[in-house]
Amino acid sequence: MNVIKQKDRQELDKKVPFMPWYVDKFINYKLPDLSPSSLLEYVRDYETFFNWLLAEGLSEGPTIRDIPIDVLEKLRMDHIDSYRMFLATKKDQANTKTTISRKLSSLRSLFHYLSQIAEDDDFYPLLKRNVMAKVEIKRTHKPKDTAAKLEGKLLQEKEIEEFIGFLKSGYPQAVSANKQALYAYEMNRIRDVCIISIILNSGLRVSEVVNLNADDMDLKKKLVYVYRKGKNDETFKTPVYFRQDAIADLLAYLDIRQLRYNPDKKEKALFLAVANGSKEGKRMTKRAIQEMVIKYAKYFGKPYLSVHKLRHSFATDYYMRNDLYKTQDQLGHASPDTTQIYAHLTDKTMAEAIDKS
Repeated sequence: MNVIKQKDRQELDKKVPFMPWYVDKFINYKLPDLSPSSLLEYVRDYETFFNWLLAEGLSEGPTIRDIPIDVLEKLRMDHIDSYRMFLATKKDQANTKTTISRKLSSLRSLFHYLSQIAEDDDFYPLLKRNVMAKVEIKRTHKPKDTAAKLEGKLLQEKEIEEFIGFLKSGYPQAVSANKQALYAYEMNRIRDVCIISIILNSGLRVSEVVNLNADDMDLKKKLVYVYRKGKNDETFKTPVYFRQDAIADLLAYLDIRQLRYNPDKKEKALFLAVANGSKEGKRMTKRAIQEMVIKYAKYFGKPYLSVHKLRHSFATDYYMRNDLYKTQDQLGHASPDTTQIYAHLTDKTMAEAIDKS
């Protein structure tokens, strides 16, 4: 069972009852096709929008759940423009252009369903007028632009080996004066090296690493079986290859997993952590892995590194040795358009390599 999807489904089930009835209807319609994680993002976007409607006096409420559907019919383009401006200039956390586009796209999906698919008892559309049909949502980033943002922020060639080498022996020197940090490092060094090694040698997403179970590996074939992002089929795990370089790190971790982390017999997770006050290891969280990578990256001298940039680092290196479609398959991209990022990145990498030679 995909642990992250399971938690997101629980969170989704908690939030939907506080939504208007027509959102509940939309979520149930989408449930067979979209993952709980995607639907939870929809609901969070709707929370933001409906709270804005109440704050602006565009609906009397008193709560989100009480906002009638005819309020949506009366919205004008200037209202949507105002909402877009609100998202861009929020005092607590202004949204990026990408986030704004996603939030507007979420709204457009809801409005499209209510005006084109859902019907009332007389077979008329639930929403008679769809203002979101007029809203143009521009693609906010092209592969070339994304590649430009990533330039200089990834590990390249020998740096991949150097980073793993730093984890194995360099980090304790960097924190030699911090006894607590040294103790945590010695406790988790083999596990941490294994996690980063498998990402840098396969390009797995952090969610895929979190969901890995101990029996998801085939060391002979150099495969792990993962739930791929965007696939809502809980009966099938996709085989993903990893490089030979990860084998030794995986074997080292498997040798100490049981004794070091003392998991319950029912605990299937591959990567474990022991919480303060506990004696049994539990599945590591997404946040724990993200913070672990950031910690090591800081002392390695590359504080901008993240789990996702480790994935990008692998992908760039992999693309230089393979074609676009093999890279797309390895990374689990739904579209080759996404994979084109690495074509632009490797153009620059190859140019630098020629200059060096």
